[in-house]
This record gives sequence, C-alpha cells and structure tokens, in this order.
Amino acid sequence: MDDVLTFGLIIAAIAAAGSVALLSSRLSELIRVPAPAIFLIGAAVASDLVPALNALTPENVQRIVTVALIFILFDGGMHIGWRRFRAAAGPITTVGVVGTFLTAAAVAALAHLIFGFGWQAALLLGTALAPTDPAVVFSVLGKREVAGRSGAIIEGESGANDPVGVALMASLLVVAETGSGDTAAIGTGVAEFVLQMVVGAGVGLMLGAGLLYVVRRVPLPSEALYPLRTLVGAALVYGVATVAHGSGFLAVFIAGIMLGDVRAPYKGEVRRVHASLASLGEIVAFAVLGLTINLKQLFTSHAWWIGLCLAVMLALVVRPALVGPLLLPVRLRLGEKIFVLWAGLKGAVPILLGTFVFVAEVPDATLIYHVIFVVVLFSVVVQGGLVPWVARRCGVPMQMVEPEPWALSMRFREEPQGLRHYLVEPGSPADGRSLDSLDLGEGVWISFVSRDGSMLPITGDTVLRTGDEVLVLTDPEHDPDPAPQFRRPPPAPSI
Repeated sequence: MDDVLTFGLIIAAIAAAGSVALLSSRLSELIRVPAPAIFLIGAAVASDLVPALNALTPENVQRIVTVALIFILFDGGMHIGWRRFRAAAGPITTVGVVGTFLTAAAVAALAHLIFGFGWQAALLLGTALAPTDPAVVFSVLGKREVAGRSGAIIEGESGANDPVGVALMASLLVVAETGSGDTAAIGTGVAEFVLQMVVGAGVGLMLGAGLLYVVRRVPLPSEALYPLRTLVGAALVYGVATVAHGSGFLAVFIAGIMLGDVRAPYKGEVRRVHASLASLGEIVAFAVLGLTINLKQLFTSHAWWIGLCLAVMLALVVRPALVGPLLLPVRLRLGEKIFVLWAGLKGAVPILLGTFVFVAEVPDATLIYHVIFVVVLFSVVVQGGLVPWVARRCGVPMQMVEPEPWALSMRFREEPQGLRHYLVEPGSPADGRSLDSLDLGEGVWISFVSRDGSMLPITGDTVLRTGDEVLVLTDPEHDPDPAPQFRRPPPAPSI
C-alpha cells in the first residue's frame, strides 16, 4: 500500500510540474522570455533545491531527449513539407552542412586559442555548439509565421544540421577512442560521418516512401489509430536508421518532410497529435536537461564567463562571418539574410551532445557541459527574445497566426478528388484580385473563404488577400490545377 501511495505522489508531482510548464507559455508572452528558457532555468533551480531530482544518469538523459527529438524533428519536417523544402533546398543544405562544419571549427579555434582548452576538448565543444535547434526555433516563433524563403531556411537549417552535429560528434568520439593523432583514426572518423549521413538519408527516403504509401492506401478501423500509425512509423524510421549505423535524426526529418504536403485520411488529426507530442517533447527535453545542471558548481567555476564570451562571439562574429558568405548567392534581401543569421538559436541538441562528452569521459567534460549550458541559455533568452524585434528592424514579414479553435468540416468515405484547400500567399496571382478576375477555368468553384478566423461572404467582387484560406471545388479531369493562382511564383534558380 505504501508503494501505491508513493507512486501516486510521483504521478501528482509530475502532473503538477506539467501544468506549470503549460501555463508558463502565458508567462513567456508576458515577460518576453522564450518558454524553453523557463523550463531550463526552472529545472536547474529545482535540482539545486531538491538534490534528489538530480538522479538521472547521462545515459538516461540521452534516451529521454532522443525520444523527444524524434517527435520534434518529425513534426518539424511535416511543418516544412516537400514543397517549401524544395524551394530552399540549396541554402538549407549548404548552411546546414557546410555552416555546421565551419562553426564547429571556428568555436574550437576560439576555445583553444583564447580559453586554453586542449584541441580534443575544443573540437568537442565546437561540435556541440555548432547545430541550431528546431525545438527553440519553433517555440520562439510560436504563433508567428515567417513568410518567404527566409522562414523555410531557418526551419530547414534547424532540422538539417542536428543530424550533422550528432554524426560529427560521434565521429570525433570514435577518433578520441582510437587515437586522436593517428591518421587511420581520423580516416575512421570521416568514414563514420559519411556512413551516418548516407545511410540516414537512404533509410529516410525509403521508409518515408513506404510510410507515405501506407498512410494513403491502407485504411484503419478507427480514427484514433491514424496518428498512432505515423508515430510508430517515425519511431521505426529512427530505429532502423540507427541500427543500420545511419543518422536516425536525419532519417526522421526526411520522412517528416515527405509526409508534410501529402493528402491523406485524417491528415488534420495526425498533424494536431504530432504538434502536441512535439510540444511535450520540448518541455520534457529542456526540463530533463535542466535537471543535470548544478548551478552552484556552475557559478563557482569559470564556465559562466567562458560560455558568455563564446555565446557573444558566436552570435555577433562567428555566424555572420562564416555562415553569412554562404547566403550571399541566395536570392534574399539583406534584411532577410541578417534575420537568418540572427535566428540560428542553440537549444536542446547542443546540451544533448554535451551528454555524449560526459559518457565518453573525456578531459574537462564537466567544464564543457557547463559552458554549453551557458551558451544555450544566452542564445534562448537574448537571441530568442530579440527575434521579433530583429524581424521588424530587418523588414522581414512575420504574421501572427492566431489559434482557431472552431472548425467547420465534412467527412467523406472516399477521398474527395475535386476538393482543395489553399492559402493565399503574398505575391501570388490571387493576392489583391477579385474572384471574377481569377483565371480558374469554367468548372472551378470557390466554396468558402476564411479571413482572420471568420467566414467571408462570397461574391464576384470579393477581393482575396494574403493569408486568406480558400476551399475550392474543381473537376480534376477537365480543369487545370488552380494551385498556381494561390501560390507565389517560384524564384529564379539559385543555390
């Protein structure tokens, strides 16, 4: 009986902590501090006040955060979708891969030359701080939606460079275990990195295609099972890629992108469940990582000022100087490029990589971990808190997406072939034009238009605006696809 009471107390305490975490989103809006920072600081303070909370081993922390990142990356991939990713695939790949290597090398050089870290520890620290973080990026943007390619580049980079950072860290640890000064060991590390990237991408594409077929073609007996199927599918993609010595994170991200734009049964329900799981993953990841920090030890060491210096140099020197040139050929305005550079936020992934250093028991592991924590805290609070202000100063269009809790829907037993839902994009042919003036074809009818969360009366003189949601009924066999009328024309080819 005592065990039942103890377990009940644990459940109640976790539920209370979860309730506080959910309510902290409102506090985040009031004090202009991103929610991940609140989770991270709150958990760190709690672990100092109640030492029993700091009982998680680094291995258990890795497993918990890994599961959270599977949810976050899969949902992030679905949010981007194949169409948005394809429009910015070049910049996303260049910044996500090349930018990660350049940032890791620069931070390693600073850590060695200025702060006296050995080269091995400096390289591990640089690798941990190189990736940006999807959980922080999506949380900081919150209800804000960045229009144009800059938003796709920021979100795509944050998902693409996490697998690169994890694979690079694993490669460096392989080198450290086999002999850091040995040429053969370095070759082994390079081979490990290439293997993880190639296998991860291959598994993501193959299993993503398989999952795509299943969600479209294989019916299930209950609506509640459809989100569970994609959840299990995402976990399977990660597991298979990891067992095959590939990057599970890359595979999950690619699979999410492949499912992002597909029309499938109960797609709305699937998206909502995965968005909820990603939000839960964000809370759990930052709370668990915060529990691993000893604030007293942090402030009695030199980690806080080393981390603060590195964070400032990362934000104001390293990223603009090294990642900025990679954006020069990209067709973005100067303000958009500055915004992309500023929005490269650090978060749960760098701290997760810090736990890898702990487990490997490399020299200065505790100092490295504490420095990573300070850099992440600065990035989330200062950089993340200033993202809306920087967007306004740079002239980046960022619109608020207000919640719409009420829905008007109809259910169909078969897929409605001629029913389409579109969002009027800025600069599209439909933006600023009346319904009568649109070149839609004779068999195309606009059935519903929603603006600012309200239904709009439809007449021939109704003028569409950016952000309008349009429900279109068409005959797919005889009429042209109306999608180009509502989408911004693609930019000229660039990297």
